[in-house]
Amino acid sequence: MSKEDKTTKFVRKMLKIFHIKLKPKHEKLFIQIFKFGIVGGVAFLIDFVFLYLFREFCHFPVLVSNTLSFCISVIYNYTASVRWVFDVNKEKDAKKQFVIFIIFSVIGLLINDLIMWVSVDFLHVYYLLAKIVATAVVMVFNFVTRKMFLE
Repeated sequence: MSKEDKTTKFVRKMLKIFHIKLKPKHEKLFIQIFKFGIVGGVAFLIDFVFLYLFREFCHFPVLVSNTLSFCISVIYNYTASVRWVFDVNKEKDAKKQFVIFIIFSVIGLLINDLIMWVSVDFLHVYYLLAKIVATAVVMVFNFVTRKMFLE
């Protein structure tokens, strides 16, 4: 990164304030995880709000609502991840990277839906609480796969 964005400067300043010294490679990863957390947080809010709207106002079943809301949040997540979080390898084919992103997003959706289905239908957990758990699990999966295949 030749030009630092405000978030990178902020994280570096916080590391300095708390006297945390990291190797450049680890600092870069830490900044990336921080940015991924912000993007993931916004994507979660998008997902959560649309899940609620589809379920409570459209009266769709939980899994239909979950799938639709997840798909909407993936669009934001892809755009933000490519532009802001990951150092996307420009030498790789952009279409191929997008297809890989979608494949892993579908796997994430399947994991998300499975957790929602088991939690709501079998464990009788409130669907919005189940969504929080499902999102936390898929967030880890998403970071690892995107780091491996986008960079």
